[in-house]
Amino acid sequence: MTSPLVTAQWLQQHLHDPNLVILDSSIEFQIPTESEKDWINKIPNAQRFDYDKEFCDPDSPLPHMMPSEQRFNTLARELGINQDSIIVVYDNSGTFASPRAWWMFKAMGHHKVYILNGGLTEWKAQGYNVTQNYREPTTKGNFDGKLNPQAFVDASYVLKQIDNPHSQTIDARGLARFFGEVPEPRPGVRSGHIPGSSCLPFAELITGHKLKEQAELRPLLTHMLPETAQEYLFSCGSGVTACIVLLAAYVCGYQNLSVYDGSWTEWGQRQDLPIE
Repeated sequence: MTSPLVTAQWLQQHLHDPNLVILDSSIEFQIPTESEKDWINKIPNAQRFDYDKEFCDPDSPLPHMMPSEQRFNTLARELGINQDSIIVVYDNSGTFASPRAWWMFKAMGHHKVYILNGGLTEWKAQGYNVTQNYREPTTKGNFDGKLNPQAFVDASYVLKQIDNPHSQTIDARGLARFFGEVPEPRPGVRSGHIPGSSCLPFAELITGHKLKEQAELRPLLTHMLPETAQEYLFSCGSGVTACIVLLAAYVCGYQNLSVYDGSWTEWGQRQDLPIE
């Protein structure tokens, strides 16, 4: 498969493949426009992939930061994930939290990782069976990823690229937050955006609960992602929805993609960093 997305039909057909690992990457954050999350039902054989509390940096004051290579590998092995595993990630908000989980595995060098487009919502809409329990791993895996340092970049890197004409930062937050017209939801965080960044709200890339088709995505990206750029840095509130925009860019063939992991939660509260 060349696309990072799989359909509910594909997953249903491959549900019992021996190399398949299904991960529920749902997060507690509630999108203002979404209905109540379904925390009861799970896709059969799914395991919990919690990047809020487990697959994160426990020493960082920032939310769900990418963990160290060693921590990621240890936790992945405990889930029974192997080097040859085919991983499908999903979440209970459609296609919202799963793109970050997908990018985390890509950052670790694992290429056989895919997103269930539409997530649990789409799975249930197709009438497929659900369960109320996660699968318990029976044996440890041999996952041994190597973290690509450019997959997740820090504030100092983004700061250095502000005046670089070959680097473009894209903000996935809504326009009102980007332009500082509304207060930030997190206390102590300034309003505004990273100087020189452009705004492509993640919500514009989603129809219903699915990522839009490539033909619909391309004109939106072409307007905001200049082809003259040699790298694209994706930011948002805390590094989650940035991965949705990055996913859209990936689907459309853009290369040299990075997530600013601290995103506006970090940038907005640090008085030493410039804002517009």
